Amino acid sequence: MKKKIFTSLGLMSGTSMDGVDLSLIKTDGETEFTSILDDYFEFDKKLQEKLINLRESIFTINDLQNSSKKLDEVEKEFTFFNAKIIDDVIKNYEDNIDLIGFHGQTVFHDPNIKFTKQIGDGNLLSQITKKIVINNFREQDLKNDGQGAPLTPIFHRLIFKLLQKKNKINTPLNIINIGGITNITKILNDTNSIEKSMRALDIAPGNCMIDEWVRKNSKKQFDKDGNLAKSGRVNDQILNQAIDNFQILKFQKSLDIKDFDISFVKGLSLEDGCATITKFSAYLIAKGIEYMTNSNSPSSIKNLVCGGGRKNVFLIKSIEDNLKNINTKLENIDSYGFDGDFIESQAFAYLSVRTFINLPISFPNTTNCKTPTIGGTINKNF
Repeated sequence: MKKKIFTSLGLMSGTSMDGVDLSLIKTDGETEFTSILDDYFEFDKKLQEKLINLRESIFTINDLQNSSKKLDEVEKEFTFFNAKIIDDVIKNYEDNIDLIGFHGQTVFHDPNIKFTKQIGDGNLLSQITKKIVINNFREQDLKNDGQGAPLTPIFHRLIFKLLQKKNKINTPLNIINIGGITNITKILNDTNSIEKSMRALDIAPGNCMIDEWVRKNSKKQFDKDGNLAKSGRVNDQILNQAIDNFQILKFQKSLDIKDFDISFVKGLSLEDGCATITKFSAYLIAKGIEYMTNSNSPSSIKNLVCGGGRKNVFLIKSIEDNLKNINTKLENIDSYGFDGDFIESQAFAYLSVRTFINLPISFPNTTNCKTPTIGGTINKNF
């Protein structure tokens, strides 16, 4: 029997808190995938400031509870923003949209206490849009002793299957997402077992430290193309001290932007601080890639890079400089027909379908959960 093809809309707002990536796809939640449209919707300045201030005020469960009134207000505004952009898309799309995958905005994530908070009211969004909304993707994984991240590997595996068919790409393959945090999915020899065919880890900061430094020391939101870092001078003494003081010894833990601190470059100029932080981030990313590449893989492994960090020329070059000992190159996923800005929003559209048809979205080899886990909350409020 032919499997149902769903039209699913995915929404992703990342750690930069600058706006929402929106993707509309058709998929059966397994092997079929067609991209219909991708778009980006920028937050207005006030909403962005509210989101950043909310996140920066929450470090513990107590902070979350103490901020409940403020959190509810911002969550409502954030949900209405998402509802408005969905409405804009629906007005211009003739076919029916079956599902909405609503990741929400992470303000707190701590797998040690099995708790995560992504603001975004799925029930309210369902009521406004008159659509089935899937949200709260990470909670079940945490309850099943997982890290709650990364959740995109099952979609990365689908990308590999499509590339294998179209471009004759073989395993092993790394798909590296450099967002606020950098995560990596390694696709292994394809077997009948989905679990055994992939491994995934959060490995390092991505853009989060660079963005924070730029945002706090200029009127810019990020280092476009790495131009600020390129114009600065790396402070080698500070860089080497930071590397000595901070080592990711275990890659089995998920990472949050609050795991990283930019205070070690305090006192440097905008450009020098940016250059030094970028080199530090690149060193940690390279160590993570090296770890994954050396895990039962030949050094000829292909690395495809997605996420906003792939556009930072200085960062990519710095990562490659740190990878010379394993002779590997980073390739832009855009060269293979995928838009690297929208892999995550497409992924959450895909995950929403898997949740709806009762298929797992996380696995022991991707989040360290005990068993394959069906995540997400289904909201139908119309």
